[in-house]
Amino acid sequence: MEKVRLGRTELMVTKTAFGALPIQRIPRADAVKLVRRAFDAGINYFDTANAYTDSEEKLGEALEGIRHEAVISTKSMGKDKATVLRHIEQSLRSLRTDCIDLFQFHNPAELPDIEDPDGPFAAALEMKQKGYIRHIGITNHRLHIAQAAIDSGNFETLQFPFCYLTTDKELGLVEACRGADMGYIAMKGLSGGLLNNAEACYVFMKQYPNVVPIWGIQHEWELDQWLELAKRDPGMTPEIQAVIEADRKELVGSFCRSCGYCLPCAAGIDIPQAARMSALLRRSPYQKYMSDEWHAKMHQIENCVHCDACKSRCPYGLDTPNLLVEMLKDYDAFYAEHHAGT
Repeated sequence: MEKVRLGRTELMVTKTAFGALPIQRIPRADAVKLVRRAFDAGINYFDTANAYTDSEEKLGEALEGIRHEAVISTKSMGKDKATVLRHIEQSLRSLRTDCIDLFQFHNPAELPDIEDPDGPFAAALEMKQKGYIRHIGITNHRLHIAQAAIDSGNFETLQFPFCYLTTDKELGLVEACRGADMGYIAMKGLSGGLLNNAEACYVFMKQYPNVVPIWGIQHEWELDQWLELAKRDPGMTPEIQAVIEADRKELVGSFCRSCGYCLPCAAGIDIPQAARMSALLRRSPYQKYMSDEWHAKMHQIENCVHCDACKSRCPYGLDTPNLLVEMLKDYDAFYAEHHAGT
């Protein structure tokens, strides 16, 4: 399986990498089997986070005995030194390892200050000095924070959303990372599930040699899909280009990426799903959204208290409350049409 150099970390990681957020949703035995299968098939890079409930524990069990043949990155959302130290210590225990290959600051709202003795960066530096982490990176959803991280020179990697719906601004980050010799880790390569042609997504990523996509994997069929693509290694064709152009025409613009940073919602609205409902109804099997349960979930939107907390937290600047109102209108029309025909 193709490996690429992750910037100046000098870590050699498989271009097809394993995003371990989804394994928190499946039983431990299934998760362990899935991760071990991925490793045995040649995948050597696994990305997780302290915030992903039991993902680290499942990864630790799956890679026990072969830990030092794999590359593991994890993250902390801690905002001070004490919290980040505690998170790193817990990650070491959960992952059953004596060293984390890549520690990442998890989507901070502002850049961690390397000079603050009580700040989160101080914790990472201390743990790196002690040998408990090897490299320091950052993840984000905000262009200005990502660019500031590159400009600072303090981070060895950047993890940022990247897929074929990306704009020139995001492409600029890829080039800036290449110039700074920073590793670029691409999350949300399927745009939160809105893109459903895996081959098109794979081929797009292949065009950028310094980009390492971490594909979120929860099911055996998803793993099989990425392994088959890595083995066949398809290139761009007119047919795939047409798929990409059609999706860009339909989806580029103000759509929800399902990052979840709008949560929690005071009214209990499932914003990451509800705010992209129109696309989900038309781009994925829609039948599950026609249930009484989902009808009630969507109508939670009517209980919005207009606090605008979701709007203020959205890293993409979406007017989330108004977007939700539009999604509910579209959902109700779709729901009525579906049930009229049943």
